Amino acid sequence: MQSRLVAAQPLASLLASSLCLLGGCHAPGAGATPATSAATASGEVLKLDQLSREEFNFRAAERFLPIFWRADDNANRSIEPVELAVLWGPQRARRADYIAEGRYTPAFYAAYRAMLRPFDDSALDVKERERRALVRQELRYGKPTLVETDLAGATEEERQVAARIFSAAVLIEQIHAKQLGTASLAAQVPADDSASRALFHRNQGPFCASPQLEKTPACNALPIPPKRISGLYPAALQSDPKFCDALGSQPNGKELKDHFSTVIEAGKGLRALPYTEAYPDEMRAIAVELDAAAAAITSTAEAPLKAYLSAAAGAFRSNDWEPANLAWQKMGGSSSHWYLRIAPDEVYYEPCALKAGFFVGFARINPDSKTWQDKLAPVKGEMEKALATLAGPPYKARDVQFKLPDFIDMVLNAGDSRSPHGATIGQSLPNWGPVAAAGGRTVAMTNLYTDSDSRQTLKRQMSSLFCAATDARATTDPKPGTMSTVLHEAAHNLGPSHDYLAAGKKAEQIFGGPLASTLEELKAQTSALYFSEWLVQKKLLSAGEAEEAHVRDVAWAFGHISRGMYEADGKPKNYSQLASIQLGTLFASGALKWKATENAANGADQGCFELDFPKWRSSIDALAARVLKIKGRGDRKDAEALKASFVDASDEWSKLRAVITERWLRAPKATFVYSVR
Repeated sequence: MQSRLVAAQPLASLLASSLCLLGGCHAPGAGATPATSAATASGEVLKLDQLSREEFNFRAAERFLPIFWRADDNANRSIEPVELAVLWGPQRARRADYIAEGRYTPAFYAAYRAMLRPFDDSALDVKERERRALVRQELRYGKPTLVETDLAGATEEERQVAARIFSAAVLIEQIHAKQLGTASLAAQVPADDSASRALFHRNQGPFCASPQLEKTPACNALPIPPKRISGLYPAALQSDPKFCDALGSQPNGKELKDHFSTVIEAGKGLRALPYTEAYPDEMRAIAVELDAAAAAITSTAEAPLKAYLSAAAGAFRSNDWEPANLAWQKMGGSSSHWYLRIAPDEVYYEPCALKAGFFVGFARINPDSKTWQDKLAPVKGEMEKALATLAGPPYKARDVQFKLPDFIDMVLNAGDSRSPHGATIGQSLPNWGPVAAAGGRTVAMTNLYTDSDSRQTLKRQMSSLFCAATDARATTDPKPGTMSTVLHEAAHNLGPSHDYLAAGKKAEQIFGGPLASTLEELKAQTSALYFSEWLVQKKLLSAGEAEEAHVRDVAWAFGHISRGMYEADGKPKNYSQLASIQLGTLFASGALKWKATENAANGADQGCFELDFPKWRSSIDALAARVLKIKGRGDRKDAEALKASFVDASDEWSKLRAVITERWLRAPKATFVYSVR
């Protein structure tokens, strides 16, 4: 586990490693002469074309090696030094560890030879052999996918700031492991089992996370699988499956449900423990790193980033996040070249959907965001009125002042934002408080799933499910997906959201945390589908662009449906459930048709989906109105009816979900890994 392995390192050593990763310690002569074989220090000739690029990356992941073959630039099927990326992770690896003076080091050759050797489990008992085989299978269900950032032209100031943020990210992972309840389990991973160590790091715990194996008890990084116990609540309390509901009935229920605290036993009752008391060492150390990052900034151009770093450092010392939220909001868009969010925010990861998870999102601002900002800024008030009309009384349109999404190119995700599969592609934060009520800040991540590997996989997946006519409108161009992300995140700030009260109660009080989270995401995504047609009427989008977006949105929903509706512990998967509700509604209305006897566009699979574009708008309008009314009125009964119909029912739609799952999961899901040049 990253948090355990790095904890023993002094921060000065950790910072040095971060600077090396960012380029400070790279050896000269990065361009080596292309070759399909190389002589090692011992004189052995090792052929470097024995593994395909895809197999190289799978095997490196299985052996927990921090290396990645980014591309076969010269198409010689042999990895060259200039084609090797060194990954961020607990190994604290540097490029110089594998390449020196343009040539491979002994460490690289040792790694390559290790990848050529098959795993030998012959000395293990049957049960352990089966467990390790499942672990390696689990890793293969996630395809390593590189997110690489070139900071070769960065200033020394930028490099120092980035190094401090990378160091803080390690500490964030330590806190989040404690929140997940997995921090103490890392020592139980067998030392000789590289695949289990890789799984523990990737999944931030010992449990398998792929849709295929997450409910297989024997699939675990530990020989004796532990119970799934959150680190946020007393273990004894979690033996009651309804313990989340019981928190609010305690005399101090409001404090126990506070987003920035854990819950501990206190005498015969329970007490809320602020994050600063629950994680004092890590919180103080993060504050030190952020203060140092702020001190490194001397240019006036990055004054907003400097102010946020200082305010965030203060929040890690005080557990008062609002001043940092305000500073973070002010550094949006043109105020800084960088995007940084280091804070506790989302709640989806934990059983009660109450406690904010710590994460780091570090990125560069992509200037293309101005296109969508210019397009939507003049009509955001009209967008709010449109949703208010759909919601009806008692909801009333507000004066919305939110900023439209910034486009960002991710550099690093850590903690709650580093997922075993995939990554967040849009976010509107914070979730609570005055800054949220004033509109917060919204971003769309524009450099994820844009690599050639991801686009080829998406093309194959769509052609296995769409009929030829619909597949002809399918595109792997990122633009339709980006538009949907922008509209989704903007919609979080529209209609009944954030701190809206229905009959004097917040959504989590009415619906319970998990269902409230699903409804908010359903509202945002359904509003995004609604607004794509709305923009056509406003002549801000062509009908063809809208149709491409519709097809891409259905494909997005296919992907989430394939993950299943519930976690192994029974916790709902918010995005999967909203996707099933959306497509189930389209199917029921005839806007999404299943043609059982027609071949899919790939020509191999019988049965395919076709979109009826003329029926799309009326179907989505009706669903948007229903969801907005549920939230606006606090109608729990109808929310549960919606879920019962399209998530939990055993009917024709549930059978079609099984078809979607089988075809979509033929391709492994993206597991993002991060590197800086």
